[in-house]
Amino acid sequence: MAALLNATGLSRRTLMRGLLAGGAFMATGGALAACGTKPVKKPEASGSPACIGTDASATEKKINFSNWPLYMDVDKNDEKKRPTLDAFQTKTGITVSYNEDVNDNNEFFGKVRHQLQACQSIDRDIMVLTDWMASRVVGLGWVQPFDNSKTPNFTKNVLATLRNRPWDKDMNHAAPWQSGLTGMAYNAKVTKEIRTVDELLTRPDLKGKVAVLAEMRDTMGLILLAMGKDPADVSEADFDAGIEKLKKAVDSGQIRKFTGNDYKEDLAKGDLAACVAWSGDIIQLAAEDGNIKFVTPESGLMLWSDNIVIPSSATHKANVEQLIDYYYDPKVAAELAAYVNFICPVQGAQEAMRQIDPELADNPLIFPDAGTLGKVHAFKPMTEAEDKRFAAKFEAVSGA
Repeated sequence: MAALLNATGLSRRTLMRGLLAGGAFMATGGALAACGTKPVKKPEASGSPACIGTDASATEKKINFSNWPLYMDVDKNDEKKRPTLDAFQTKTGITVSYNEDVNDNNEFFGKVRHQLQACQSIDRDIMVLTDWMASRVVGLGWVQPFDNSKTPNFTKNVLATLRNRPWDKDMNHAAPWQSGLTGMAYNAKVTKEIRTVDELLTRPDLKGKVAVLAEMRDTMGLILLAMGKDPADVSEADFDAGIEKLKKAVDSGQIRKFTGNDYKEDLAKGDLAACVAWSGDIIQLAAEDGNIKFVTPESGLMLWSDNIVIPSSATHKANVEQLIDYYYDPKVAAELAAYVNFICPVQGAQEAMRQIDPELADNPLIFPDAGTLGKVHAFKPMTEAEDKRFAAKFEAVSGA
């Protein structure tokens, strides 16, 4: 079973275009575990309001920013230049140390949890985490709120679908950086169209040519939707039934492997005929090869967001507030979206995109229309204990 998992075992944009974020991680001053020297007000119990880093923004014009790989625009003629980030630094005088060191939500959480729990610095002012992990650190009290009066672009322009989320009802703990859709994809050179998750998991001509994602919420979310179950309110019994469906496809040889972003290369080469896929990846592949098709399963899509959160120990909160507000300017958001190709969370950016790339402005995988949004679903927030149980069941099948 272990052979089914990709060689890295990492998930969700972990190896975009072959880039290992771990290399960047060490190149920016050492592992997070080595940090912890900056003073933080230490309370009697972790998570209390007193466990907040002293804001030095007035005298220290800098931000330490941890993000996923290839989640920032890069100059096509000089990979060392990041146009929107460079413009922010010029505009504000704030120096940004930008680190592509978020490999995987659980992996990153493991590197910072003990310091945050002990009210120690992780030497980061921003970490970008997916909804479910962001909700966890917010619930633990390991994130400090930002001042909405300092982020008027954010409060005005964040998409209606991303407002007042149950774990951040006041919209002051997490600012969506990008969102995305999980659906399916196929290579028309090697197979005919697919429309349903059941086809992906059972169609004889696809046997041994299918990959699903190693990210549990994405793969299981689609399977649950195909079963007529709501991932936002799934019971353990329904999850177990979904696991059995997945296991049957693995045991039969229908599924070749569980992957991170490395499905992109296999799909493009035709080594995979079809797979569970992320929307932004397929937009990039389709731009190079029109045979690569993204599919909205008849049962629906999974929706996720990655969010800027400010660690409780961060010491440059006011600087971060300026950055959040900057990236919620529709013109800036459009520039970023034109590069990353995921769903832009900023109202007004679609109009701004028409001046950059009219074709992208009309792409519902970047700017979803009402029809697309009517098909999206999210996985339910889980406690750490519940997450461990669900993950263990999934890993028993995936071989992680």
